[in-house]
This record gives sequence, C-alpha cells and structure tokens, in this order.
Amino acid sequence: MSIFQEFKAFALKGNMVDMAVGIIIGGAFGKVVSSLVNDILMPPIGLLVGGVDFTDLAITLKAASGEAPAVLWRYGAFLQSLIDFLIVAAAVFFVIKGINAMQREAEEEAPPPPPTPSPEEQLLAEIRDLLKAQRG
Repeated sequence: MSIFQEFKAFALKGNMVDMAVGIIIGGAFGKVVSSLVNDILMPPIGLLVGGVDFTDLAITLKAASGEAPAVLWRYGAFLQSLIDFLIVAAAVFFVIKGINAMQREAEEEAPPPPPTPSPEEQLLAEIRDLLKAQRG
C-alpha cells in the first residue's frame, strides 16, 4: 500500500472526521463564549465592583525604564481566562447532560428484546415439532 493510500485511509476514518468537526465547532464555540464573557457578562460585573476591567488588573513588578517595558503580573487576565473556562465548562456540561438524557430516553423507548427460551423450552419445542411431523 502506498503512503498516499495509507494516509487517505487514516485521514478519512470516521473518528478523524468527527474529531476534526468537533475541533472546528469547538473553536467557533470558544469565540462565542469569549464574546459572551467579555461583552455581556464582564461589563456588569465590572460595574458592580466599581468600574474595574479585570483584564487591566495587574501588579507592577518592575517599572518601565527607557525602552524596556514594565514587568507586570497580570492577574486580571488570569481571572478573565478563569471565568471564560468556567462558562465553557458549564456550557459543555449542560450539552453533555442533554445528550445523555436524550440517549436514556431513546433506550427507555426501545422495547426489550423478547426473552430467549430456556434450554428445556427449546427441547420441548423440538419434541413438539417432531411429533407434528410424524402425525402429518
């Protein structure tokens, strides 16, 4: 098998395609969540805390000197990322919870398969069939 054929078989496996779709959707979802956090949730929270923009929160470890910029410990950016993560985690949790509920619902709706007869019942059925064949 040529390298191209091997690569094609590898790249077109169902798992790989599903994973690629998941990554693309995940990237787009991340942008939506970031916008939700930055543009919708953080302004009112910042207003409640006294007009603070979390991304601007920092401690100066070393002041700027000449051409060298200041060295900052930007804990506000970390807080912002933490809030983003918590919202994404909650959203994914609720999506997975919904999917699991739908799967459970589908499993409950499916009728259970008929019980298989016991070995004794199978033997009796064979005897019955043999007796019918002898009579007829």
